[in-house]
Amino acid sequence: MKISKFAKYLILFVLVLFSAISLHQPIFVRAQEPPRVEITQPEPSPIAPESIFMSQLPSWARLVDIRKVNPNIRLDIRYATTNNFLKRKLYTVAKCALRASVAQKLALVQTDLEKIGLGLKVYDCYRPFSVTKQMWQAWPDPRYVANPARGSRHNRGAAIDLTLVDRTGKELEMPTPYDDFTKKAHADYQGGSAQSRKNRQVLKDAMKKQGFIGITTEWWHFDSEDWQKFAILNVSLSEIP
Repeated sequence: MKISKFAKYLILFVLVLFSAISLHQPIFVRAQEPPRVEITQPEPSPIAPESIFMSQLPSWARLVDIRKVNPNIRLDIRYATTNNFLKRKLYTVAKCALRASVAQKLALVQTDLEKIGLGLKVYDCYRPFSVTKQMWQAWPDPRYVANPARGSRHNRGAAIDLTLVDRTGKELEMPTPYDDFTKKAHADYQGGSAQSRKNRQVLKDAMKKQGFIGITTEWWHFDSEDWQKFAILNVSLSEIP
């Protein structure tokens, strides 16, 4: 079948037009998604740089051994033994370390109590931050164990766990033993014997006189009223002279 010249020109025109359109039509290519990069932020640590530069602190802010400030204060550092709520040793040495200014105030409490035939026995003082983390893993109850996210006042060297003793070193009766995590250990517990409540009050009054504040859930725990000016530390007790 013969095609007329007009038809040939028409077909050629259509082919050229189609080619031109094809050349200028945008081609869409699916972009590859960039590889996912997970950015993990390290958990902020509340530990202060002074953990490293302890020697550069003013003398009143350094950790000191309480026995070098007042050797009459008796020690029963429970976390250096297995006689504690975790049933294992957490400290390498049995030492009560406190900020020097806090230690001086505690020494005054001891001096005051000696005038009435009593004294102090300490269960715990400065506590390295790493130990607080271990305690929280075992007992995550903020009423009795500090949350490591905020740190403990023990970590600051500004808190003490302690009780009263007589002239012979015998502990006075208290509403509960140390580390009793029940309501009987609360500061306002009205059960137990009248003598135990009286002894608890004597301890509270003696500590308050020298600038220590008790807490509601543990009769044995007292914070120095200026605890906020001290940073959280993770210095090993064995490194403290």
